Amino acid sequence: MAKKRSRRYWILAGVLSIVGMLAYIQFGLRRPVGEGPAGPDVNNAAFVAGEAWTDQPVLLLGIGDSVTRGLGAQNTSHSYFERLRENPADEFSDMQGKCLSAVLPQLTATNLAVSGSTSLDHMEVITSQLPDLESPEDVFGLVVMTTGGNDLIHSYGRRPPVEGAMYGATLEQAKPWIVKFQDRLEQMFDRVTDHFPAGCEIFVGDIYDPTDGVGDAPSIFLPPWPDGLAIHAQYNDTIRQVAAERPNVHVVPLHATFLGHGSHCRQFWRSNYDANDPHYWFYSNIEDPNDRGYDAIRRVFLNSIVEHHHAIGSRPGSPASAAPSIPVEPSDPN
Repeated sequence: MAKKRSRRYWILAGVLSIVGMLAYIQFGLRRPVGEGPAGPDVNNAAFVAGEAWTDQPVLLLGIGDSVTRGLGAQNTSHSYFERLRENPADEFSDMQGKCLSAVLPQLTATNLAVSGSTSLDHMEVITSQLPDLESPEDVFGLVVMTTGGNDLIHSYGRRPPVEGAMYGATLEQAKPWIVKFQDRLEQMFDRVTDHFPAGCEIFVGDIYDPTDGVGDAPSIFLPPWPDGLAIHAQYNDTIRQVAAERPNVHVVPLHATFLGHGSHCRQFWRSNYDANDPHYWFYSNIEDPNDRGYDAIRRVFLNSIVEHHHAIGSRPGSPASAAPSIPVEPSDPN
C-alpha cells in the first residue's frame, strides 16, 4: 500500500508540474499579437468628404524618439505618423478617409524623430533643427511628440543610472532629473509654439508601460527595478502638468491605451486585462510598438486631434474657429 501511495504521489506531482509548466507558458510567456484593427474607434463626424477643417497651410511636424519615427511598424506607411498623414494602401475599412490629408488640403509633413533619442536630444532638435517656414505668418503647426521614454529605459540596467539613462535609479536619485525633465518640457513646448507665429497645436503622448502596471521588469527580460513604476509615474505626471499649463498642448493617453497589451496581456485575472483584444502590442525589442500598436497609437492621436480640430487655423490670441468641437468617446483600455 505504501508503494502504491508513493507512486500516486509522484504521478500527481508529475501531472501538477506539467500543468504548471503549461500554465506558465500560456499566461507568462505566450504573447500573441493578434490581427486586424487595434485601439479605439475614430469618430466619423469630423471626416465629411469635401469639408476641410481649414484652407490654411498646415505643417504636420513629428518630434521625438523611435515611437514617432515608427520603429517596429510593418513598413513606413504603417507608422503612426504616416497613418495620421495619409491612409496606407492596405488601410482598414473603418479608417478609410480618416486621415489629416483628407481634411487639410494644404498639409505638408516633416518628421524629425530619431530612434534611440532622449528628451535631452529632443531639446537640441527643437533648439537647432526646426524646419524653416517659407511663410511663417501663414503656416499653422500641428505637432506630434513622444518624449521621455528612453530617459527611463536606457541603458537597460547595463550601466549605473544617469540623467537621460536612469534605468535602475532610486526615486531619490531620479528626483533632480525629473525636475530637469520638467524644465526641458516647458522650454520645448514654448519654443515650438514660438516657431509658429500663425499658431500651433501640440499633441504629446504620455509614456506607456510594457509591464501593464505590474512593474515586474524581468517579465520584459530586464533587471528588477524596484522604483521603476514610481519614477515612470512621476515622468507622466510631469508631462500632464506641463501640458495643462498651456492651452495649445494636449496629452495623448498612450499609457492608458496600452494597459493590458504588454507582458501580462494573457493574464485574465489582472485588472487591466482586455478581454476584447488580449494581445501583445509591442515589438520584439520590448520598448517600441508592433504594427497593431501603431494602429492604436494613430487612433488615439487622431481622436485627440479631432477633439481640438477647431483650433487648427486659429491664430494665437484669437477666438477659435466657429466649427464645433467633435465629441470623442473616451476609450476604455479594459
